[in-house]
Amino acid sequence: MKIEKNKVVSVNYHLTGKLEEEPEELIEQTSTEAPFVFLYGAGGMLEDFEKNLNGKKAGEAFDFHIKADKAYGEHNGDYVAEIPKEAFHVEGKFDSERVKEGEELPMLDSEGHQMQGMVVEVGDKHVVMDFNHPLAGYDLHFVGSILDVREATEEELEHGHVHGPHGHHH
Repeated sequence: MKIEKNKVVSVNYHLTGKLEEEPEELIEQTSTEAPFVFLYGAGGMLEDFEKNLNGKKAGEAFDFHIKADKAYGEHNGDYVAEIPKEAFHVEGKFDSERVKEGEELPMLDSEGHQMQGMVVEVGDKHVVMDFNHPLAGYDLHFVGSILDVREATEEELEHGHVHGPHGHHH
C-alpha cells in the first residue's frame, strides 16, 4: 500500500537540524518500538514532510532536507517579548519554581489564545520570553524508513488523527 491521503503511516526516523552554518544536531529520534505514527493528508504535518513521503511503501527508506522557511519559519525577533515579572506572580509572589531560563510555559495572548513561550532570561523587573516555535530557524534533515502504511478507520478520519498503538487515545 502506498502513502496517500487518509492513510495511517508509521515511520522510524532520525531528525537533525542546524541553524545557518552551525553543524547539524540531533533533535529527535524514533525507534521501531516507538515509531512516529500520523494520518497522512490531515493537515497536522509539515507540507514538505508529507511531499517527501508521498507514494512510498512500507520498507522504503527516505533521506530529505526541509529548509527553515518551509519548516517552522525563520526566527522572528518580534516574537520575543519582555513581560513584567508581576505577570508571573502566584499569590503575590514571583513563581521562581516554574519561571526559569529554558522552561517552556503556557501563556495567554491579549485575545485569550493559549501559546507556548520559552523563558530566555529572568531579569530584575522583566522576564524575556520567546514565542517562536522551538525549531524556528532550523533547516531540518530527516533520515529513516517507512514501517507501515494502512487504511485509516472511520473514527480516525472523523477525528483527524490516529487512534490505537502509538496514536491518540480517548
